[in-house]
Amino acid sequence: MTDSTASRPARADEERAASLRRALQRHNHLYYVENRPEISDRDFDSLLAELAEIETRYPSLRSADSPTQRVGGEPIEGFDQVTHEPPMLSLDNTYNVDEVRAWLERLRKRAPDASLALVAELKLDGVSIALRYQDRVLTQAITRGNGRVGDDITVNARTIRNLPLRLPETAPSRLEVRGEIYMPRDVFVELNRRREAQGEPLYANPRNTTAGSIRLLDSREVARRGLRVAIFQSVDELDVATHGEHLDRLAELGLPVSDHWRRCVDIDEVEAFIADWRERRHDLPFETDGVVLKIDDLALRAELGTTSKAPRWATAYKFAAEQVETVVEAIQVQVGRTGALTPVAELAPVQLAGTTVKRATLHNYEDLARKDVRVGDTVYLEKGGDIIPKVVAVNLDKRPAKVRLFVPPTACPQCDHPVVQLPGEVALRCVNAGCSAIVQQSIEHFVSRDAMNIEGLGEKTIDQLLRHGLIADYTSLYSLKSEDLADLEGWGERSAEKVLAEIESSKGRTLGHLLFALGIRFVGQRVARILADHLPTMDLILAADQATLEDVPEIGPKVAASLRLFLDDADNRARIDILRGVGVSMIQPRKIESEGSLTGKTVVLTGTLSMARGVAKKRLEALGAKVSSSVSRKTDFVIAGENAGSKLDKARSLGVDVLDEAGYRQLVGDE
Repeated sequence: MTDSTASRPARADEERAASLRRALQRHNHLYYVENRPEISDRDFDSLLAELAEIETRYPSLRSADSPTQRVGGEPIEGFDQVTHEPPMLSLDNTYNVDEVRAWLERLRKRAPDASLALVAELKLDGVSIALRYQDRVLTQAITRGNGRVGDDITVNARTIRNLPLRLPETAPSRLEVRGEIYMPRDVFVELNRRREAQGEPLYANPRNTTAGSIRLLDSREVARRGLRVAIFQSVDELDVATHGEHLDRLAELGLPVSDHWRRCVDIDEVEAFIADWRERRHDLPFETDGVVLKIDDLALRAELGTTSKAPRWATAYKFAAEQVETVVEAIQVQVGRTGALTPVAELAPVQLAGTTVKRATLHNYEDLARKDVRVGDTVYLEKGGDIIPKVVAVNLDKRPAKVRLFVPPTACPQCDHPVVQLPGEVALRCVNAGCSAIVQQSIEHFVSRDAMNIEGLGEKTIDQLLRHGLIADYTSLYSLKSEDLADLEGWGERSAEKVLAEIESSKGRTLGHLLFALGIRFVGQRVARILADHLPTMDLILAADQATLEDVPEIGPKVAASLRLFLDDADNRARIDILRGVGVSMIQPRKIESEGSLTGKTVVLTGTLSMARGVAKKRLEALGAKVSSSVSRKTDFVIAGENAGSKLDKARSLGVDVLDEAGYRQLVGDE
């Protein structure tokens, strides 16, 4: 049912939606902030599904603080810029206790009679964020940017599970808090494990990965990244006298405040806090790169003031990166799902940052050549972001005589297929989809929900079928018979028939799903769908040359080259022919275009609306409008919510019609 045809909700629906929101918000806080869940994940998901069903029937009940907004919405086209008031200043850094003493002496000269008690907090290595609550509902999340202007990432911030979308009645009606978005260590490790399995480059550290994740245009992908936030201050006054009381008050309001802080009365206590966490930080579930020291007395802070770049009353102490020496015993080559060949150093075991390290990725052959790492070398080892072991450099003074230069392979070490190097890439790749190192991962990708959607074929099941020789690649799934499966351990006639029915059903998936399922480098879900919409048969795609592919919207030279490389490979063409022969669909259904009241109109959304940006975008597109991310003379309407920025100014300068939210509702016929 569309927005325009939905009936008005009954009072019972309104009350049930409100009750579900309150319950889900409470259970979310218990799970992610207090770590004491009261219900099972299944029960939570059941409540969430019920709320989502009500909001689907009655979109007017979908509020900005609804827990359903945490899963993310449709991709957006860009971020609006918002001014920070006051600016988000950076911190000066210190690197040893003597520099901390010098900082305190400078403060003492400015306030000779004051007590310089401090609060020492662990410094989370993440991305700074400003969060604005209006009427106790989260209305805006803004990145630090240059400190004065940042990006509005509200849609993405709503996916952060431990961030409350609504504050309790005891909170001020308006409140702006600031904190740090970060990626937990276990989430980062799992993300890189999946990338390694798929043959994709590993992320360097959680901090950079967080920065990239929070600015993704698809909030559904942000939701999958498992980000968290920690709040460390409020811009607005909270009727407290010290920073310690300030942190306690923020926690009382349900905001996620790190409990790794201590009030220190002198430099000796500061030094003890630093020494304690220098060792114990490796046991934390998040990454920290130091300690932030702040004057505890808030009135004294105001007296000390700030410079143009940083507050005088705070400084950051940075931990030094730990580094050890070890010996490279071998260099192995790993092959991932997309065929990327990654050199990996096998090391003499060594203790580093709290763990025993035996292997370290060398990233790619260009990096390996630049560092000139050879088997037998003594190397300096660090952990990127204190998590991923990496070879920093070679100790040439300890290089043995006659160690050999490592030569990159010209053929895949698993299948002996010639390796290639795509234009503009440093990675070497095997493009043989039948390579034994790629097969299992490629089958797992092929059967996944967003690809051919074959349920019942998980990692262990696929491994079992490969071990018994029942399949050799994803094409042989379509040759499986009931008798092949029924006698396997853990199987029976019923489970076999169920899986075979799923395989048969997958033949009807669209060309877009198939293109994604094939695992072509750079061809994700969106690119696959765009390709299939513009070249709606496999024959058209197979016949398209590089120039034709580049004529497809959003398909650049890199994607086109990767497509042609895959499609020109004889083995890959043979697999496509097998799929065609067993009846897998090779066409994309045509979209039925319908005219609406806004057909031919270009609309730009800017600022914060009471509804999710994706909801407004879908509504406009359903009426035929094109929703653009930039304002030009061709723009027909700009919908401006609260805190609209430069796009609103440009619209006014160009004489473009500007509508507020009431005007938007009138435009789409909701009033």
